[in-house]
Amino acid sequence: MPNYLVATIHPWNIEAFERYSKNLGGNWHLITCKNELSLDVIKRINPDYIFFPHWSWLVPTDIINNWPCVCFHMTDVPFGRGGSPLQNLIIRGISETKVSALKMTKQLDAGSVYLKHPMKLNGSAESIFKKLSHIVADLISQIVTTKPIPVEQSGDIVCFERRTPEQSAIPDNLSPKKLYDFIRMLDAPSYPKAFIKQGDNKLEFSDAKLENGSLTAKITLSAVNINTTIKLP
Repeated sequence: MPNYLVATIHPWNIEAFERYSKNLGGNWHLITCKNELSLDVIKRINPDYIFFPHWSWLVPTDIINNWPCVCFHMTDVPFGRGGSPLQNLIIRGISETKVSALKMTKQLDAGSVYLKHPMKLNGSAESIFKKLSHIVADLISQIVTTKPIPVEQSGDIVCFERRTPEQSAIPDNLSPKKLYDFIRMLDAPSYPKAFIKQGDNKLEFSDAKLENGSLTAKITLSAVNINTTIKLP
């Protein structure tokens, strides 16, 4: 019976794993911590595939070279290789993309493509990541069922740069639509929220809604460099 390993850290991907692993054949294993991804563990499982939905760390070369490792990237590669794909897409005004299932290589997001799946980028970052977890589950199911041969990427290479927390500062003079996009693209757990500094305070924005050209959002006020957070009504 084949063995499969999934390495992921976000709750929506873990919840998706619990669903699809029950409906697919084989022995399924889950890793949710960087330290668990060791050569000894991989050797013991000896997986037919290792899947990495939204994994945040580099995978050791010894693992990449000896087992089929599959990562998932939220762009139609080779366009959009690199970090912070969701934010880089939305800030460019892109509303639809493709999720690419890639053979992992030492070069970031440069591997051959197993499959692609279309995806719309509406809603908050959290809702998009939850939708992504369902798409990734479907791609994993297709890969273990049909065992497609990955095909080399083709086209012009466009690389994205990983965004920094400081880039979550809201720029001046944004239209309501662009401000809405800026807030929603950062609205997910563990991501630095869109913010404005006002003296010694920071105003963080979330739960944005845009209706008839009017923007509403939840604002959280905190003192800069102080842990106490004051939620405004």
